[in-house]
Amino acid sequence: MKATITTMFAFLVLVGCKNNNEARKPLPKDISKTDVTTSIYPERITKVFDAHGGIDTWNTMKTLSFTMNRPNGKEITTTHLKTRAERIDTPTYTLGFDGTQLWLDEKNGESYQGRPWFYKGLMLYFYAMPFIVGDDGINYADTEPLVFEDVSYPGVLISYEANVGESPDDEYIIYYDEQTGQMEWLAYTVTFGKDGKSKDFHFIRYNNWKAVNGLILPKSMDWYNYENNMPTKKRNTVEFSDIILSRETPNDSLFVKPVSAKYIERP
Repeated sequence: MKATITTMFAFLVLVGCKNNNEARKPLPKDISKTDVTTSIYPERITKVFDAHGGIDTWNTMKTLSFTMNRPNGKEITTTHLKTRAERIDTPTYTLGFDGTQLWLDEKNGESYQGRPWFYKGLMLYFYAMPFIVGDDGINYADTEPLVFEDVSYPGVLISYEANVGESPDDEYIIYYDEQTGQMEWLAYTVTFGKDGKSKDFHFIRYNNWKAVNGLILPKSMDWYNYENNMPTKKRNTVEFSDIILSRETPNDSLFVKPVSAKYIERP
């Protein structure tokens, strides 16, 4: 049954939603570049990329989809990796980004209570680590290792150039296994809607991986409580299923605003 559901969803990704949509709008140009090689990255982050299948392999992929179980039901995120157009389907709403504009389609008379522009791309960023930090406009620097339960994890600090993404002041630190290069922890700040950088780091532990189409991606993530910029105890786990990673391009109609949806202005 699960294989059938996964196959059906893969078909939907490629075919797209043709009903109840407005006229198509051209999507932004492909943001990928040709002939990308790992030589343009610092040695430390390259070691992490390689441990997960390689940044060059990642750059050949065009569709990523994954499912999370939420309190109100399944949440399915589908992303065009080259334009970053995105669609998040849940039982109570669909949130879509066509590469330029964000739209929201509320269902069953329920009102969306979140922050749409903040949530757009959020779980993609966490899920697509470490490859997501291979984008343009990113700076890398060495940082102090994380020591947790007597194990030391070397780190790479990631920051952004001005006007890159929705929150260019966000910072991330990827901590990895010194022997294997595999990613073990992510520290991240949250600056959306605020001015300037934050010194308050949150922590996710990555210790459950799955091979998908030649790459190593998370099967689950553990969010940790933290104190003084250090992880303390595990708070909760988010699991991922029905993972699709493909070199096929998703149909553009998947990201077009339905007639019943409304555009969301930037905050």
